[in-house]
Amino acid sequence: MRTLCTLASTATIALVACFAGSAAAKTVVTMNTVQIFGTIDPAKISDYTDYMSAVNLYDSLTTVDPTGKIIPELAESWTVSNDAKEVTYKIRADAKFSDGTPVEAKDVVYSFERLFRINQGPANLFADILTPGSVVAVDDKTVKFTLAKTFAPFLATVPAVFIVNSDVVEANKGSDDAQAYLGSTVAGAGAYKLVEWDRGARMTIERDPNYYKGFGKGPIDEVRWIITNDEATVRSLAASGELTMTSQYQSPETYKALADMGRFNVVSEPTTTAFYLKLNTKVPPTDDVHIRRALALATDYQTIREVILPGGELTTPLPAGFADFHADDVPAPKYDLEAAKAEIARSKYAGSEIPITLGYVAGTKFEEEISLLMQSNLEQLGFKVTQQADPWNRVTEITTKVETTPAVNQIFFGPTYPSPDSMFFTQYHSKSAGTWASAEWLQDPAIDALIDEARSTADVARQTVIYKDLQRKLAEIQPDVFLMTQTVQHAMDKCLTGFKAVPMQSFDYDFTRYSWTCN
Repeated sequence: MRTLCTLASTATIALVACFAGSAAAKTVVTMNTVQIFGTIDPAKISDYTDYMSAVNLYDSLTTVDPTGKIIPELAESWTVSNDAKEVTYKIRADAKFSDGTPVEAKDVVYSFERLFRINQGPANLFADILTPGSVVAVDDKTVKFTLAKTFAPFLATVPAVFIVNSDVVEANKGSDDAQAYLGSTVAGAGAYKLVEWDRGARMTIERDPNYYKGFGKGPIDEVRWIITNDEATVRSLAASGELTMTSQYQSPETYKALADMGRFNVVSEPTTTAFYLKLNTKVPPTDDVHIRRALALATDYQTIREVILPGGELTTPLPAGFADFHADDVPAPKYDLEAAKAEIARSKYAGSEIPITLGYVAGTKFEEEISLLMQSNLEQLGFKVTQQADPWNRVTEITTKVETTPAVNQIFFGPTYPSPDSMFFTQYHSKSAGTWASAEWLQDPAIDALIDEARSTADVARQTVIYKDLQRKLAEIQPDVFLMTQTVQHAMDKCLTGFKAVPMQSFDYDFTRYSWTCN
């Protein structure tokens, strides 16, 4: 980060002239991301960059703190009926959109109704739970949700839906329910306003001085995201003084190089984000459980976690950070090529060369290294490996169809909301099939039934039993290779503080939580 008076000029970011006098200087944070921002439409957001922008440009009724606790945002309070089927939110009196108009219950109703119509992004969180007409305005500042059935994680899912200004959006509705409009324009109550968005290169947002919640000491006036997954470019940006904060997906060599510059701290925290090899259970050869188990046994976990990408042990689909629900009795996966050979011998592909495609995100060095390590191990077992590197936007496209989803995909997935349900429903339920998060194409009725049962009971003890059973069953049928839990790392300018991992997708990058501590 630099003030505008000291920010260097390069081809990546144009020099911004500063006003005379230090009082006029802005606090600017420049951060790189390794993938593009796919959309800023709150009804369509799905991955970490989408949420990274949305959590700054929009507000929801509630948000999440680093402990996973639901805390007020647009809503100042909420009440839940005894049967947990009605939830009523009271909107704070001073809540305003960026154009100065008040946030009202009608805007909440409109935002959810639009979400149901478009049926993308976070809409699947509410499948069979909320329907058109389920959200009603009691008065200007009170909105009531009536659930079709008990849904244990409901309060935890609400922060995923950001509220739009209904009057502005309706006026620009067009023929596509304002998808074109909100694909390039913001109509929210967030702390920041959109300044620039070049989809493949950068995004810039600036602080709204009239934000209804205000800001703390040392606020960040402007955030600039540069999209690059090239390690040399990241190091160059840091050396030039432009980069304030790296993405969480840099190589160990880049973190070390920036730390050696003296201007950066490398901060790290354990997370509930998991890193998987997602195995397409509907295409050869990963349609055979013995091949899937062989892949798990052919994975050199220690080298991956200790050399290629630091991370924690992942023994089931659910990270151990969900301690109360974690099945501790499931043994850790092991690297054993002889046991892998035995599994292959039990498969329908035994006795012949086995073609397999390993997919990963193009330009991501550590994913390429993992894929090459897997290739080396699999070729010893008789596999014929094809490497398939695709940019992230292509990955999200090809995983919408079972036949174009590679047999193996490297995917990070963390909780979209702070509940185990987020890890199970979004990845493994049949209703979630057709997204990058569910590239397993599992579609297993028995798994669906367990997920549905956990969602429909408010009895936490019963939920715990179900979630542990789910983990045991999923470990048995092996729709994924459980690589690790992510240890999130950022190289950050020593003057920038406020990063704290949050168990909800990209809520850690709400820049109202950050401060610049240097004069």
